[in-house]
Amino acid sequence: MNGSTQAHPDTLFRPMTDPFGRTIRYLRVSVTDRCDLRCFYCMSEDMTFLPKADLLTLEELDRLCSAFVAKGVRKIRLTGGEPLVRRNVMGLVRSLSRHLTTGALDELTLTTNGSQLARFAQELADCGVRRVNVSLDTLDPVKFRSITRWGDIDKVLSGIEAARSAGLAVKINAVALKNLNEDEIPALMEWAHGKAMGLTLIEVMPMGDIGEGRIDQYVPLSLLRARLEKHYTLTDLADDTGGPARYVRVTETGGKLGFITLMTHNFCESCNRVRITCTGTLHTCLGHEDASDLRRPLRSSPDDDLLSAAIDRAIGLKPKGHDFIIDRRHNRPSVSRHMSVTGG
Repeated sequence: MNGSTQAHPDTLFRPMTDPFGRTIRYLRVSVTDRCDLRCFYCMSEDMTFLPKADLLTLEELDRLCSAFVAKGVRKIRLTGGEPLVRRNVMGLVRSLSRHLTTGALDELTLTTNGSQLARFAQELADCGVRRVNVSLDTLDPVKFRSITRWGDIDKVLSGIEAARSAGLAVKINAVALKNLNEDEIPALMEWAHGKAMGLTLIEVMPMGDIGEGRIDQYVPLSLLRARLEKHYTLTDLADDTGGPARYVRVTETGGKLGFITLMTHNFCESCNRVRITCTGTLHTCLGHEDASDLRRPLRSSPDDDLLSAAIDRAIGLKPKGHDFIIDRRHNRPSVSRHMSVTGG
């Protein structure tokens, strides 16, 4: 993989700042819309995936990421779908790791469902990846298969242990699901904290048509926190990652617990991130239908002048915040695109 970026010298070290004064330093990149699971809150069972010809090549993804690094991005997270099902994805990871070596990038990480993690954990660590997020909503094998439609929880648990053995810090992400896993949250938290892993709870996101109503899945995290506080001491932390999570320390376990309250709290005031899909579409806000095509300027010129200008235009249009709602009247998502397309 070539991995070179030819950004115009004037773009180097000039931070990207949106119209509301927020500096963009965090890029989330979906390398594929495909996944080997079918979690019912994320995808329909009979998903139609993008033609492979529509996807950016790994070389193009590398050039695109590198252009953002040249413009001040300090953290890149690879997502999907499931990023580790993309053929030769480790070639992209190895190439992007050069920015860690030069100091241009502070962190290269990924979010995964864990199913392929046992195969790649050591290689990820060798490439300079220091931590991963693993999506896991339950420790119950029967519930896990129900949520994922055909997943094997033992593969995920083996992947988590492989990551820990490779020296990777692991954080568990769990979507709170009404009448399904909400009563299991304390046990999931104690399991994660017992293995020195953080846990972050996430409210259901109203994205994409999945064939069933979001209101049937949604439980507010304010309710779950109130339940936890009956049995645990939760102390708010001042941790500010620029991301959506708000963190507490759990006195009884010593671990950290995060809450991503997409529906009950708008966290946009500190948003420092943008997302790129596997087709080269830039979304500056998860909760808006905004879209800027970066594939065309990427492919129109061997240098990055057109690409850099397109990125600047898109950042200049970043909205102040999102307005996620669950449409109870029409039972439709706030945003039509699936999370697997946008990048988790």
